[in-house]
Order: sequence, then C-alpha cells, then structure tokens
Amino acid sequence: MNERPMTATMNADGRQRTRTALFLAVAMAATVGSALGFQHIGGYIPCHLCLEQRTPYYIGVPLMVLAAIASTLSAPAWLTRGLLVIGGLLMLYGLYLGVYHSGVEWGWWQGPADCTAGAGPVDTGGKGVLDALDKFVPPSCDKAALRILGLSLAGWNAIASLILAAVAFRGAFSRD
Repeated sequence: MNERPMTATMNADGRQRTRTALFLAVAMAATVGSALGFQHIGGYIPCHLCLEQRTPYYIGVPLMVLAAIASTLSAPAWLTRGLLVIGGLLMLYGLYLGVYHSGVEWGWWQGPADCTAGAGPVDTGGKGVLDALDKFVPPSCDKAALRILGLSLAGWNAIASLILAAVAFRGAFSRD
C-alpha cells in the first residue's frame, strides 16, 4: 500500500496546522488592522458595535500565533487543534456580531441602547472638553458609515468571520 510512515504523516499534518494557524493570525490581524486603518487614517469614528466586533480579533490573533508556535514545537496535536477550534468559535462570534450590526443598520431589528462611539478624537479648539462635547455627535450603530459594493463594514466583517471560521475548523478537524 501507499501509506506514509506515521512520523511523516504527523509532520505533514503538523505543518498544515502550523500554516493554517499562521494564515489565521495574519488574516485576523489584517482584518482588524483594516478597521483600525479606516478609523485612524480614514477618519471613520467607530460606533459601539464596531468596537465590539474587534474583540474576537484581538483575542484570536495571539491565540493563532500561540497555535502556530505549539504546532511548530511539536506540542500535542490536541493543543493546536483546540486553539484552532477556539479561533473558529471566536470567528463565529464575530459572524454573529457582524450580522447583528448589519441588521441594525438595515433596520431589521433594534440596536443596543448605548449605541454610540466609545472614543474618538475631540478637537477642543482651545476650550474645555465639555464645550467640545456639545459639538461632537458620535455615530449611531444604525447608520453605516461606508458601504462597499452594497455592504457596510459590518457586513464585510460577517463575511470575513465566516471564511476565517471555516478555515479554523477545517484546520482543527483535518485528518491526521
């Protein structure tokens, strides 16, 4: 038969899990980095839900780096697989948040009551912060700041999260 020795199979599968974890770390960092770029370079002030959608990425990137390190160091396969599953679950949560925020933007359901920007640059113009607050109106979660090909950034986040979840679960449950 055409069977590879057990050590060769484990090494090949371990390399595949390492590549998967590295891909996920880079893709997650690029996704949240894009959001940060829209905020800090493009001047789009995020609403409460926008900021919340970043959390799975902030947690997921270091976990995927840890998964890649564990796989590279030949840690038990269950550890790398477990970290990939956690990454997949984080991205499913990101999918939920993206769909929820998109639904709020399209008026399909109500958003949270505290749907305002968490933080943004405030130009006080030499006056006090309280005077500037009268002029500063944070964005609402029900208004898409930008639509690209008909989808808001929340919609694109939902698509990215779905793809990244699929990659993570495929890497976690691939055969040894």
